[in-house]
Amino acid sequence: MLNSYFKLDQLGTNVRQEFMAGATTFVTMAYIIIVNPKILEAAGIPFGPSMVATALTAFFGTMAMGVYARRPFAVAPYMGENAFIAFTVVKVLGYSWQTALGAIFIGGVAFTLLTIFKLRSWLANAIPETLKIGFAVGIGLFLTFIGLNDTGIVTLGIQGAPVKVGNFGDTPVLLGIIGFIMISFLMILRVRGAILIGIIAVTIMSFIFGVAEFPSRWVSAPPDISPILFELDIAAAFTWGFFAVILTVFVMDFVDTTGTLLGLSYKANMLDEHGNLPEIEKPMLCDSLATIVGALLGTTTAGTFLESAAGIESGGKSGLTSVVTALLFLAALFFSPFLEVIPSCAYGPALMVVGMLMLSPIARVKFNDLTEVIPVFCVVIMMSFTYNLGIGMTAGFVSYPLFKTISGRVREVPAGLWVFGALSLLFFVFYPY
Repeated sequence: MLNSYFKLDQLGTNVRQEFMAGATTFVTMAYIIIVNPKILEAAGIPFGPSMVATALTAFFGTMAMGVYARRPFAVAPYMGENAFIAFTVVKVLGYSWQTALGAIFIGGVAFTLLTIFKLRSWLANAIPETLKIGFAVGIGLFLTFIGLNDTGIVTLGIQGAPVKVGNFGDTPVLLGIIGFIMISFLMILRVRGAILIGIIAVTIMSFIFGVAEFPSRWVSAPPDISPILFELDIAAAFTWGFFAVILTVFVMDFVDTTGTLLGLSYKANMLDEHGNLPEIEKPMLCDSLATIVGALLGTTTAGTFLESAAGIESGGKSGLTSVVTALLFLAALFFSPFLEVIPSCAYGPALMVVGMLMLSPIARVKFNDLTEVIPVFCVVIMMSFTYNLGIGMTAGFVSYPLFKTISGRVREVPAGLWVFGALSLLFFVFYPY
C-alpha cells in the first residue's frame, strides 16, 4: 500500500530507505522543538506551551507535505522569522506577541489565497535557473556555517574580525570534527543512513565524555498549550502603524518558502526540463496552511525546512520521508527529555556535510556572463554573511533585473521577476533595521 501510494518503485526507493531518510531529517531539525520556544520566550510566550505549538505545527505541515504534496520536505517554524518577531517586533517596537501572531496569521491567509489562485506558482516559475542555483548554493553555505558554529569549530570573534577558529582542545569541538569525518567516511563507503549513524554515534560519545548528560527520564506528558492557543490578535495587526511589520513578515515568508523549496528541489533533481517544480502549488499550500495553523496554535511562520536536505541526501525521494518525520515530531511531544540532551556537536557535523553536498550546482553558473554571476554572488554572500536567507534571496531578486537592465538585456527578465524585485525593494525600504 505504501509502495503504490508514494510510488516508491517509480522513484527508485523503498520503505526502509524512506524511513531512514525521514528519521535523519527529524534528528537534524529536532532542535527546533527546543530552540524556537527559547527564542519566543523573549517575546513573553511561555516555553512549555510554545514547545507544544512548535511540535504540532511541524507535525501538521510535514504530514500534509507527505500525504498531500508527496514530497520529502519537512515543515516547521522558521529560524530568523522567530527572532524577528521576538527581538524586533516585540522587544524593540513594543508590540505584543498576540499582535505579532495576528500578522503571521494574515500572512498565512494571503499566501493561501495566492497559492489557490496560482499566483505564487506563476511567480516561482518566473525565477531564472541562475537564481535557483544561487538559492541551493547559498542554503548549503548557510547550513555549513550553522554547523561550524554549533560544533564550536567557528566562534564569534572581536570587532574587525567577527569570527574566529574555536578551541580544538575542547571536547565538543573534537567530537564535532570526529562526527564530520565519520559521516564523510561512511558516505564515501556509500553506507545507507550515514548521516543518522554519525549523529547517533556522536550523541553516545557525548554521554561517555560528559559533554551531554544521559536523560534522567525518557518520557513525559506534554505541557498545557491553552495559555497561547487561539490568543492571536488579528484586529490589532490591522493598523497603519503595523504595516511595516506585516510587509516584512509577508516578504520574508514569501521569499524564504519559495527560495528554500526551489533550492532543495534543484538539488534533489525534482525540477522538470524547464527548471520548474511540477505541481508546485501543493507544497506551497502545505507551508501556507502550516503558517495559519501555527499562528492559531501560538507560534511563528512555518515553511519548508533547510534540514530537509539531510533526508534527501540520505535517499529520501517520496512523501513517505515526510510522513516519518511528521510522526516523529508528534512522538517528540512525549520524548522531549531525550531530545533536550542531544548536543549541537552531534547534529552540527551533519549540517556541514549536507552544506558541502549542496555546493555542486555552482558548476552550472555561466561564469562568462557577469549579469548571471553577480546576482548569484549577491544571493550567496548575503545569505551567508547576514545569517539571513531572506536577505540573500531578496538581494538576488533586486540585482538580477537591475544588472540585466543596465546591460541592455531587459528582455531576459521574466515578468514575474519584476514583481519579486518590487517586493524586495519594499522589503529593504520598510525593514525595521
